[in-house]
Amino acid sequence: MASHRKSRTPGTGVTGIRTPALATAALTSVALLSQTAAAAPSDDGKPSLEEVERKVGDLYRQAESATEEYNGVKEKTAKQRKQVDALLDDVAKRTQKLNDARDELGSLAATQYRNGGGGLSDTAAFLLADTPQDVFDQRQVMDRLAGRQKDAVDDYVTQQSETMKKRQEATQSLETLTESQNDLKTAKATVQKKLSDARALMSKLTAEEKARLAAIEKNKQEEAARKAAELAEQQAAREKAQEEAAARQESGSPAGSGSSGAAGSTTTAPSAGSGYTAKAEKALAFARAQIGKPYVWGATGPGSYDCSGLTQAAWKAAGVSLPRTTYDQVNWGTTVPVSQAQPGDLVFFYDDVTHVGIYVGNGMMIHAPKPGTYVREESVFYDGESAIHSVVRPA
Repeated sequence: MASHRKSRTPGTGVTGIRTPALATAALTSVALLSQTAAAAPSDDGKPSLEEVERKVGDLYRQAESATEEYNGVKEKTAKQRKQVDALLDDVAKRTQKLNDARDELGSLAATQYRNGGGGLSDTAAFLLADTPQDVFDQRQVMDRLAGRQKDAVDDYVTQQSETMKKRQEATQSLETLTESQNDLKTAKATVQKKLSDARALMSKLTAEEKARLAAIEKNKQEEAARKAAELAEQQAAREKAQEEAAARQESGSPAGSGSSGAAGSTTTAPSAGSGYTAKAEKALAFARAQIGKPYVWGATGPGSYDCSGLTQAAWKAAGVSLPRTTYDQVNWGTTVPVSQAQPGDLVFFYDDVTHVGIYVGNGMMIHAPKPGTYVREESVFYDGESAIHSVVRPA
């Protein structure tokens, strides 16, 4: 990490989590898989606390996955809506041009009718034909048309062909849009069902069981804080080793044999550079300003966020346009080892990459956890070390 960045004291991050008082009850209702020993089976057929906790955790994870799918479909639908609107606007303009060309032919036909003593003119025959192309293909008719008439016919045929083509494109786009809108409704219903099931399970817990869940959550936070402190120490050691190596290089003295070992890894991530640091500071300043705002699935601000909505908005404040979903954000940059994460990097979670937070340093991140919680700062190990999928430097 850059030496000019003010570091925080390792191990103090969790005590500084800014969460509204109402979030305490919410945290108990969304506690994930317990690290404690399994409870004894219930004799009344009722699921044990650990079973309920595990099921609730699974439902919230599934809801988060469905939320990312919803976000992707919603973004796709919005793009298709714009395409359809543009096509319909184009069709309207081309229809007006076609009408203008038809009016020109009508005017010519009327003039020929008056000048020809009331007989049906070639232009009128063309205009009134069931399929104008049939008349157009009769070369002898076209040969008799004057220059202005020929231009008018050519313009009419061109406008008719282009208008029909655009109408077909618009029809196909509307069909695709309808399919996407149906997919959007399905994805939305899936999220709502998962959340409803989770709330139903939690509503059956007694006050004592909810208190036990709160205790489990507290133990998890303490363990996460310990791991965050370890990561902070490792990163501090790496930074010190890099500074010492740079100093030796400037002085021309040989590198010490043990200096690189303090860093803890032989894999070195590419340097972020001052340009990245400046952008990361802007992204983090935005993210910190959102702390305390509620998680709402599918939300991108400014009053509420889901996980990828928060990271997208934070980096947008730094002038970097990230994709909407975690599935796309994870491929938007350079992957670096967790031990070399720097402030501003994106931390992704779970094998299916359904959650993301923004790293702030010292093993901590800012993220929008899940429904019922608020944007907050906490350890990147909040759900266990194995939950971390990857770290990506987005710019």
